[in-house]
Amino acid sequence: MEENFDRAMAIRRSVLGDDYVDAAMDNATPFTAPFQEFVTRWAWGEAWLDDTLDPRMRSLLTVAVVTVLGQLNEVRLHVRGALRNGCTPEEIGAVLKHVAIYAGVAKAVAGIGIANEQIAEHAAGNVSGASAATAQDGRR
Repeated sequence: MEENFDRAMAIRRSVLGDDYVDAAMDNATPFTAPFQEFVTRWAWGEAWLDDTLDPRMRSLLTVAVVTVLGQLNEVRLHVRGALRNGCTPEEIGAVLKHVAIYAGVAKAVAGIGIANEQIAEHAAGNVSGASAATAQDGRR
C-alpha cells in the first residue's frame, strides 16, 4: 500500500510541481493532513495512475472539468499541470472552446483568462508551480 502512495505522490509532484505539493504538505494541520493523504491516495493514486488515459489526455480532461465546475484556483493549477504534461496552448484553448459550447461561455471565458495567464508564465520560464497561497487554502 505504501508503494502506491509513493507512486501517487510522484505523479502529484510531476503534474502540480514540487513547490505546490511541498507547500500543501508543509501547511497541513492535524485537521487537514488526513485530507491531503486522502487526495493523494485517491485522486492521484486511483485516478491519475490508471493508465487507461495518458497524462496529457487526463490533464486536458481535468482542465475541462474544473472549468465547468467554476473552480478557478483549480483551473490555474491544472493548466500549469497540463503544460507540464506536454499539452500545448492550442490544445488547452481547444478544450476551453469545447467547454464554451457544452457548458457555457461565461465559464469558458474565466478559464481562457486564467489559461492565458498561466501560459504566459510558463513561456516566461516560471514553471515552479502554483503559488504557495493556493496550496495553503486546503485544496489539492
